[in-house]
Amino acid sequence: MSTTPTVVLVHGAFADAASWSGVIEELQSHGVPVIAPPNPLRGLASDAAYVASVASQIDGPVVLVGHSYGGALITVAGTTENVVGLVYVAAYALDEGESLGELQGRFPLSPLVSNLKQWTYPVPGGKPAVEVTIAEDAFPSVFAADVPAEVTKILAAAQRPLAAAAFEETASAAAWKTKPSWALVAGADNAINPEVERFGAKRAGATIVEIEGASHAVAVSQPKAVAELIRDAVRATG
Repeated sequence: MSTTPTVVLVHGAFADAASWSGVIEELQSHGVPVIAPPNPLRGLASDAAYVASVASQIDGPVVLVGHSYGGALITVAGTTENVVGLVYVAAYALDEGESLGELQGRFPLSPLVSNLKQWTYPVPGGKPAVEVTIAEDAFPSVFAADVPAEVTKILAAAQRPLAAAAFEETASAAAWKTKPSWALVAGADNAINPEVERFGAKRAGATIVEIEGASHAVAVSQPKAVAELIRDAVRATG
């Protein structure tokens, strides 16, 4: 069994695992084992269960890293026995019994809220369910203001939608109560109010790094800084 934690990178809404590419390259260059599984983006409970199943099948300790909505998932999935640390990257750190909508509703809304585009998708035996993406013309300013325009155009076109119901589901656990945590606050985030990120991180007792001027897509724009915080977590838990 390996004693060096494996890093599991959990992407959030409106993105996919490729958004971690720069971070993966940095971690691999320092010999850190890492995987970035797909996030189903269908609901908090089911998505967290999927992340937990991935972590539980890894031989050895795991550090879970969540971006955005992925932070809510690692909060629940982090109760898995072999998870030894949590890293929040411009992310939600929920408390038990709390929803995304409830947490962010305590603070001024970000520009994301008024720039969501609704779609529907079929579900077995029922009415079509609602999912959301960011309006493509608003995507650069809301999600990735510090990413080159030619890259942002691709990110906007390749968005993965989030089931709208995920905003109202409540967390069944809060792993940060028993596991050490780290958090990166994106100081110029227009998708999640940075105050939401700061509040959740402080409540979790996380070791906090704030990057002034960083957008929500900080893992794309500043992968070295994100990877360095993750490496801090690996060193502390390995």
